Amino acid sequence: MPQAQAQFDVIILGAGLSGIGAACHLKSSIPGIKLGIIERRERAGGTWDLFKYPGIRSDSDMLTLGYDFRPWTDTKLLADGPSIRQYIEDTADEYDVRRDIRFGHKVTEASWSSEDNLWTVTAVREDTLEPEEVSFTTRFVYGCTGYYKYDAGYTPPLPGVERFKGDVIHPQHWPENYDYSGKRVVVIGSGATAVTLVPAMTDKAAHVTMLQRSPGYVVSVPERDLISENLRRVLPEALTYRLARVRNVVLQRAVFDVCRRAPKTMRRVLLSAVRRQLGGNVDISHFEPHYNPWDERMCAVPRGDLFQALREEKASIVTDHIDSFTETGIRLKSGAELEADIIVTATGLELQLLGGAEYRIDGQVLNLHDKLMYKGIMLEGVPNLALVFGYTNASWTLKANIANAFVVRILQEMQRLGAERIVPEDEEGCVAEENFLNLNSGYIRRADDRLPRQGTKPPWQNLQNYLLDVPALRYGTLHDGYLRFYRDDCRVTASPVQRVASLLAA
Repeated sequence: MPQAQAQFDVIILGAGLSGIGAACHLKSSIPGIKLGIIERRERAGGTWDLFKYPGIRSDSDMLTLGYDFRPWTDTKLLADGPSIRQYIEDTADEYDVRRDIRFGHKVTEASWSSEDNLWTVTAVREDTLEPEEVSFTTRFVYGCTGYYKYDAGYTPPLPGVERFKGDVIHPQHWPENYDYSGKRVVVIGSGATAVTLVPAMTDKAAHVTMLQRSPGYVVSVPERDLISENLRRVLPEALTYRLARVRNVVLQRAVFDVCRRAPKTMRRVLLSAVRRQLGGNVDISHFEPHYNPWDERMCAVPRGDLFQALREEKASIVTDHIDSFTETGIRLKSGAELEADIIVTATGLELQLLGGAEYRIDGQVLNLHDKLMYKGIMLEGVPNLALVFGYTNASWTLKANIANAFVVRILQEMQRLGAERIVPEDEEGCVAEENFLNLNSGYIRRADDRLPRQGTKPPWQNLQNYLLDVPALRYGTLHDGYLRFYRDDCRVTASPVQRVASLLAA
């Protein structure tokens, strides 16, 4: 039997950007809360501790990827991985949440008991000589594990890869202190990782080739926020940060909306910018996708570093399909061959929710695909559980921040009402066929059979719109008829006075 551990009010799964942010929100908003954070890795940071490949950086600006309660003070808009991890650790120390983290614990199962109104979370300790199974009980589980599988990234079938005499590396498992000096490198992929790796590796590699099956949209963004740098001279840091966040949120949303409403016009604008960046030295067809802007997530490059590497012929780009690996590289369907000493498979992530653990409700296995998402945060019919899944069309942390505010509100309302459980319930059958992410990227299509569904109307639709989510999650009523509170198996409803108190507290 697992060794019993102390009971918690809330267990947060994951100590990355989302998990540490959630812990800070909960501890600062609910005094005396008994909080546990379970993290598989040996230190905080999540993604920004895992990835070590050259040039690792954010693909969202740090003014919106940073926490809303703690300003990002570096002047770089797209920050490197080590700087982001340090920011996460510094935040954990400032809010005194590091002591709540149990490192080296891999969660394998979480089981809800309606009789006890408790979750039992089972984990395997991987930080001991002999793996040890332990269990924790908690009133509420908050999944902040990110969206992909840490054990392995996605690698498609690579015909003949065993014949290749060089190194084949997935960026998710980059070797420590790997030396690629003077090597010919082929990076397979066209997403955020590929467009980061290619210019970063030109510092030492003899040449870097980006091999893509099809083009994607790539936009150049400034490296620094000069407006904020100037404002810092006359305004307090916190105010400057808040103003910059508001500006970037509005700008990002405006660009997204224009892309949706006038895709042909925005396609011309985006490709015109790429054409200027390439300077006539590179075939523009490598950057002309067959889909409309924001049907898939766009890639951002600081100061156009990818385009610069292509202009200077330190890197090249090829759009083709792989026929087979050879001893010295890759043979393409066109008949051309790419010679390489190193091949990097930047072919994507394996999407995974809630850390890949098995979840049970009163002994029944929870199938996420059968569930609707409530406001993109909770699962229909699943008590006392929430999860963070950030925006696909903006910064991840924008959604995480307001998800945290929403979870704080429902926990406070449970205290006010004396409720033991809270459950989103749909009695109207408004399920749709779409998953809740509203994006057509490959990693989402591959995981469609494992993703929750989206409804045909709010609150079962994932709006992917910060400007609409803020009023709904921070200030909207918690008593909408779908989110239901229970005590002793009886539904608890708020009186008019309690509802006003709830809104005033928000």
